[in-house]
Amino acid sequence: MEQQIKITTTSDSKLKDIDFDNIPLGKAFTDHMFICDYENGAWQNPRIEPLEFIPTHPAAMALHYGQAIFEGMKATVGKDNTPLLFRPEENAKRFNHSAARMGMPSVPEELFVEAVKQIVGIEYGWIPPQEGSALYLRPFMYADEPFIGMRAATSYKFIVICSPAGPFFTKKIRLYAETEYIRAADGGTGEAKAAGNYAAAILPTEKAKAKGYDQVLWLDANEHKYIQEVGTMNIFFKVDGKFITPRTNGSILKGITRDSVITLLKDKGFEVEERPITIDEVIEFSKEGKLEEAFGTGTAVAIAMIEAIGYNEELITLPDTNPVSQDMKNTLDEIKAQKREDKHGWIIPVSIKEKVK
Repeated sequence: MEQQIKITTTSDSKLKDIDFDNIPLGKAFTDHMFICDYENGAWQNPRIEPLEFIPTHPAAMALHYGQAIFEGMKATVGKDNTPLLFRPEENAKRFNHSAARMGMPSVPEELFVEAVKQIVGIEYGWIPPQEGSALYLRPFMYADEPFIGMRAATSYKFIVICSPAGPFFTKKIRLYAETEYIRAADGGTGEAKAAGNYAAAILPTEKAKAKGYDQVLWLDANEHKYIQEVGTMNIFFKVDGKFITPRTNGSILKGITRDSVITLLKDKGFEVEERPITIDEVIEFSKEGKLEEAFGTGTAVAIAMIEAIGYNEELITLPDTNPVSQDMKNTLDEIKAQKREDKHGWIIPVSIKEKVK
């Protein structure tokens, strides 16, 4: 990497105050953050420093025009308490794909991966030891140029923050197939991890929860019949012994966990079809007794088994048993903890860093 990351650490760690058995979801943050500035056409001054508020001009363009993207990653602990990352280079590639769609500058992949490695190497003590827990990493970029006007910004910040997290969705989830609101349309930003995508999902998700469901099952924008994603996850259906997952066609996020699960399913001899699938097909598969399992995949949850899907007046109930879903979850968890052979070279060990004040 061309630029050396300057490291300044705190002498007053908050780690002593964290209870790993009762982690407040999304509210606990580690002691430090990585930050880098994009100015005059180049990324400058990469550094790790104590976590603090970021001074922001009221006219920062991200606040007005939405140039903001992010990634989700996890750090786990393997053999000899070594911190581990899962396919970080894929997050770097997807981050830059999102940046390109949003008219933002790319971050050199080497800088992205090194930033994540360095901060995990410093914050390794924040990785929860409990099974299913991890240190959640949030790399993000936003436009911080103060300007009121519709164009690409000229200055940005790339930041990585960390938050210890317990297991997500410890029970099976219920989905509501949304027929009024949409997540993404062809030609839109569905394949990018743009902040605005998630803002638009909040209202329909709250309405689904008010109906007794956990997440929204998103359908296509034109006909409201083709399945896209579930909440913030990709989705898989096991039908008559094989798996079907919607093809990533520009409106569906190319999930890294999704890609990993496809590989693992094929390793275990399953046929996997990546193709358009409609909600009507799923209803018919259920009526014919062919719908055997369904689950969501994503960084935060890894595997979320699905209990039921509501669609208009229909309720699709999934079987109680989830043998392949559970096997996928166990396999991913064990690979990430170095308890199972990493045949595909997905795990990247991280060197523990001495803290410099």
